[in-house]
Amino acid sequence: MDFDLSCDLGEGEPSSECEEIMSCVTSANIACGGHAGDVTTMRHAIDLALRHAVRIGAHPGTVDRDGFGRSAAALTPAEFAALVFGQIRALEAVAHSRDARLTHVKLHGALYHLTEQNPQLASIFVESIQRWWPSLVIVAQAQGRVLALAKERGVEAWGEAFLDRSYLNDGSLAPRTDPGALLISMAAIEARIAGLLRNGEIRSREGRALYLTPRTLCFHSDSSEAPRIARLASTMLFSRSLTTPDPIPTLNAP
Repeated sequence: MDFDLSCDLGEGEPSSECEEIMSCVTSANIACGGHAGDVTTMRHAIDLALRHAVRIGAHPGTVDRDGFGRSAAALTPAEFAALVFGQIRALEAVAHSRDARLTHVKLHGALYHLTEQNPQLASIFVESIQRWWPSLVIVAQAQGRVLALAKERGVEAWGEAFLDRSYLNDGSLAPRTDPGALLISMAAIEARIAGLLRNGEIRSREGRALYLTPRTLCFHSDSSEAPRIARLASTMLFSRSLTTPDPIPTLNAP
């Protein structure tokens, strides 16, 4: 399988790092005003994505700058729906101003986990995308609730696996508060990529072999080694130049 390589961007990373990462990935999940980001950072990230032929995705998060959108959130269904709707619309407006369009949506942090844990919120999320943005692809946890629900309802969705996060034996991500939740060893990340390329294997934190079928592989721009991860992953996945990536097709026809 040909993997997509993605990164969560527009989250306050230095401009030079954002561009270096954009030169390696094929999709960017851009913060749109919740956990991070504003009109200026959205515009900058979109411009870089266009320059490097990278798919542009919305990355809505809770309005929690101090906790970076990763703290547990108590949201009513109406609050959740409004939060996601408003942030996708915000990025969409900036994209249109740059003659660009969105291709996908991926929830951030607490929202990502809430929809995996809460069937009602998962349903609201999938229904919102189906109703308002039917051409967008939903990016969600491989073998997770949201992915299964989207496919059941005929919404295109891509399973996601992480290159820089530890997994638990049940296939969920280790909580960010746990030691070792974020992989920082390049050897560990190289082994993760190699396992995924070989047979979809990920080793849990406890050493159990997990077998996933992701379509997109993601890492985080706030990882201390993000540019190195970008270069390593791009080389292993695509074996191509890091400075002149090949043009890639969009996910859907305009």
